[in-house]
Order: sequence, then structure tokens, then C-alpha cells
Amino acid sequence: MKYCFLVIASFLIFSFNKLASQNNHNIVFPKNDRDIVCQPCTNTFNQKPKEVRFSVDREQDNLYFQINDKAWFNQLFKNPTDGIAIDIVSKDIYGCDEIIIGNPQIKGDLLKPVFTSNLKSGLKPAGENLFRVYLGKIPNTLINKELEFNILFLSNNNLCRYSTIYHLESYPWDLLDMGMYLDSLTYNPKKIKPITDEGFIVKYKTLKFKIPFEKNKSEYSQQDIKPIYDSLRLTDFNIKTIKIKAYSSIEGSAERNLELQELRAKSIVAALQSFQKPTIITEVSTSENWVEFLNDIKGTTHENLKSLTKKEIKAKLDANLSNELEPILKNHRKALIELELEKKDNYATMAPDELLSNFNAAIHNQNEKKALEIQNSIFEKIKGKEIDPEFLRKMEIPKQSKFVKIFNKNSAFRYMQDVRQSLIVYNELLELEKLAPNNGEIKYNIAAVKIKLWKHKAIEADETKLKNQINGLKNYKIDGSLIDRMLVNLQIIKAEDLMRARDYVNKDKSVDFINSKFKNFPLSDYDYLSLAQFFSYYANTDFSVKLLENKAKSIDIDEDLLFYYLNLTLIDKDLTEDENYRTIMLNAININKERFCKLFNSIEKGGVTFQLLEDDYLSDTYCENCEN
Repeated sequence: MKYCFLVIASFLIFSFNKLASQNNHNIVFPKNDRDIVCQPCTNTFNQKPKEVRFSVDREQDNLYFQINDKAWFNQLFKNPTDGIAIDIVSKDIYGCDEIIIGNPQIKGDLLKPVFTSNLKSGLKPAGENLFRVYLGKIPNTLINKELEFNILFLSNNNLCRYSTIYHLESYPWDLLDMGMYLDSLTYNPKKIKPITDEGFIVKYKTLKFKIPFEKNKSEYSQQDIKPIYDSLRLTDFNIKTIKIKAYSSIEGSAERNLELQELRAKSIVAALQSFQKPTIITEVSTSENWVEFLNDIKGTTHENLKSLTKKEIKAKLDANLSNELEPILKNHRKALIELELEKKDNYATMAPDELLSNFNAAIHNQNEKKALEIQNSIFEKIKGKEIDPEFLRKMEIPKQSKFVKIFNKNSAFRYMQDVRQSLIVYNELLELEKLAPNNGEIKYNIAAVKIKLWKHKAIEADETKLKNQINGLKNYKIDGSLIDRMLVNLQIIKAEDLMRARDYVNKDKSVDFINSKFKNFPLSDYDYLSLAQFFSYYANTDFSVKLLENKAKSIDIDEDLLFYYLNLTLIDKDLTEDENYRTIMLNAININKERFCKLFNSIEKGGVTFQLLEDDYLSDTYCENCEN
């Protein structure tokens, strides 16, 4: 649904001179009587549910007004001369030297208004919970330009509201991942931009740490790295992938700083690679550490540097000032390391039939530890599509309580491998529960699958009983944070149903519950994004901003999370004029400069809106970093 990706910001008109240089189509621009003549329009907007979204939809040279609430639309347009007009704005009036807007009310070319009769008769369904009405054509002189479309709302032909549309980027999102118990609690490694058929982690784990850099040192030896390697206790694991974010302090030339960081990162990889034969997949990014520099000089005698451009700051950082700031700068030279570890598989080279024979023998000899190891190796071959999932049915496992863990793992694996198996797995787990009625891991898996089935209407479930079932897990030593995560997912499902029923009051109660509970458990980056998008979708953008604001200030934030935060906040002038917001923008520029600059494109070219350049704080940062 397109509308959920659009955030609407409305601006009231306070300066009302008549247009001098273009056709205003007889629209009246109120003066001192504005509060009186615009009262009906103002009241309707004040009563607009925050869930109501509207936008302008373009099809070639045709423009349509699009909305998700027909009832509110009908309330807005009652009198014959209530209506909508479109102001077509071209990016070419914006530049770093000056912005050329000829009139304070109308920025571009004004189309002829469409009034109540034609609006109501022309409003047609345009998808699930969407309606649209035709407003007019783009003039031929503007067709090949980068354009945006602002909306004038007219009340009795008076301009009472002028709205600019902002595009909010979206990503796939879902319930918070509850995981499933296999050997231990196992999660889907969902990324914010998921990889097709990514599967899930059975034998991997991820570790994060940082390595400080000495000034002007670029080489790391085995002796430097061995204490880190030993501390990770990698005797049972190989390093599968390594991601390095390398940072230099800001003094010196940017080119030399980035070159130095590349050398440092490569030397770390080479030193770690020397401890194992399997090749380590590497991903390296480098940048100057402007974020922590601007954060750390706050409250010092050098805080005045925060107001300067990057070029001006570098010019001031001569040898004397650099030495004076060295206690701060030395903390900015470092690498943030993320290792994905793969458990060594003693059965990796064994053929499937031989694996099966060894597994069945281990079961016959009641060697559960060996059977579990072989089972994991079979899982990896299924994930790698070396063998078919039906292979699991050949495993000879007696239905005895001592083999419950193996049964549980097989069922949980099939569920995580293919969600279409959910109902079959759910019934298997219920049968397994009869063998081990006090097994908390089985009870947890049952609840996790049941929540998913309830979300997709695959089973009937009483909400109160399901809530009691989840809360009852604490009697089986299931951690309270996992229980809270499940309860949050219940309310996410409930909010979706209430939103569809347009029961906004009770929907807000579910959202408030979620906002109060999520702080009780750790969140992955994917969870952060899912929650932020959930809050935004259900018209609680303030919750999204609050959720992400602290992460946005950290240099190790996920790129997509940071840019999602920018999408949420760039339109808030109270935030953008805060000096800390510049630090967040520089963080984004360091991570992906091209993507940051793209935010200032038109909506049709993937931007938030080029009209952001009217904000002096945003314009200064854009022009400093994107126009050179």
C-alpha cells in the first residue's frame, strides 16, 4: 500500500499577498480574516485521525489525489467551492547559491483547482483501503524536469492549508523474532535487507570487539592479534566472515587517513587468517571519525569547533592544536570488528548415506552427544541443498523421552526451514509435549509456532488463554525477556486487527503496551527496524524517533537503521537545528555519502524531498558534502 510510505507535513499559510506573476485561478488568499474563513477546514484537520494518510500519485503526466479514508475525505469537502489545487514544484529553483521562489505561497506552477462535486464523483477505489481522484495534467514545459507536487486545500475557495509530501523509505518487517530452541535458542539471522534463502544459524555465532590503533601504525602481527584470538577460544570454531569498520582521527588529509585505515584493516585480516586454513570472507569500510570528535569536544574549551565546516576544522588542526587534542583524538583511531564464527564440523566430508548410518548407530548405542553432532551436520547439508529435507524421515529415533531433544530439533528445524510446515510442526510438538510435559524448550517452541499461526489466521486461539500460556513459561525456567518478547508480538498482531477495524482507540492501547515492554529485552538491528516501522505505520512516529535516537549517534549503527532515522526526522525543523543533528548527518555521510545526498532528490528519484533544502541547517550540510 503506497500511502503507508508517505508522511504528510502540513504548513499553514500566514502571509497572504496576491500572486503577481502567475495565474492564481481566482483562489483567495485570506488576510486578517483567515481564522474565520478557514474554520471549517481547520476543524476537519484537527479532527483527522492520525492514521489518515494522503498523497499525490503520478501516472505519466496525470496527477491524482490519493487517500486511505473515504469518510474523512467526505467531511473535508462539503461546500461547492471546497477543493484541491496542486502546486508543481521543480528542483531547478533550488541551488546552493540561492533558492529562487517568486512567491511565498506558491513555489511553482499552480494547476486549476478541482472542487467538491468533481472530487466526490471522481473518487474511485485504488487498491486495498485506498481511493483516488484525478486532479489534472503536468504542463508540457515541466514534463522532463525533476518535480514534486504540493497540495493546496481550499475552503470556500480560500487557501487554508498548504501541504508538502515527504517520502518515507520502507523495508520488509515482521514480528519480533522469537527464535526456536534447537541445541540452544536459535534465531533467524534476518538482515534489514534480507538475502533470499538466507536460512538460519545453527552452527554460527557472532562476536564483536574493537581494536585501538596507535598513531601512524598500520601493521598488525600475529603477536598483536594472538591474545584476541586466544580470548575468543576458537579451538572449536573457524572464523567464517569478518567485518571491519576502521576509523581514523580527523587530523591530516582525508586521503591519507583512509589509506592508513585500509592498510590497518587488511593487516588485521591477514593476522587472523594466519591461524586457520579456511579462507575468511572479509568486508572492510573506512572513514574519518567525525561523529565521536564532535561528540567529545562538547563541553571542552574547543566546543566552538562544532559550528565550523569540516574543511575549516581541518585547517585549524595544526600541530599544536592536534597535540593539545591528542587525549581525545587517540580514542578515535580504532577498528570495530564483527566476527561470524562457524563451529567445526567433524562430519562435513561424510556422504549422506554414511551420515545416516552413523546417526542411526549412535541412537542404537544411546550415544546422544554424537547423534546430536551428526544431526547438526545433516541440517547443514539440507540448508546447503546437498540433501532433501525428506532425508530427516529416514532417521531412526525411538519415541522415548530420552530422545526428546533430537525430536524437538528435527521439528524446530523443519519449521525454521519452511514456515509452510508450521501447522504440521505445531501438532508434532503437541505430541512431543506428552512425552516430556515439563520440558520448557518444547513448551516455548509450541508457543512461538502458535503465535505465528494465530497471526496468519491458520488456527483459532483465545487471546486470554494464549497470554496465560505465554506467561506460564516462567514456571519452566524460560527467561522473562523472552516472555515479554512474545507478549509484544501478541499486541503487534492485535494492533493489526484493530487497525483494519478502524478501532483506533484500542489500537493505541496495544501500541502503548508495546512501547512500554520492548525495553525489557535486547533487540537485533532487524528488531529495531521492525518496531520503528510498526510505530510509524500505526501513526506513532514519535515512538519511532525515540526508539532510534540514541543508536543514531553511535558510529556502529546499522546503515539502514540510521537512514531510516533520517527519513523520520529530516522534516522536523526543531530537530534539524539542534547541533547534535549535524553529527548524526555526518555519521550518515561517513557511512554512505551517495545515499545521504540522494535524500535531497525528488520523491520520484528516491529522495525524501528536495524541498528540504529550504531548511538552512540541512542545506548547509548538503552543500558542504554533496555539491563538491
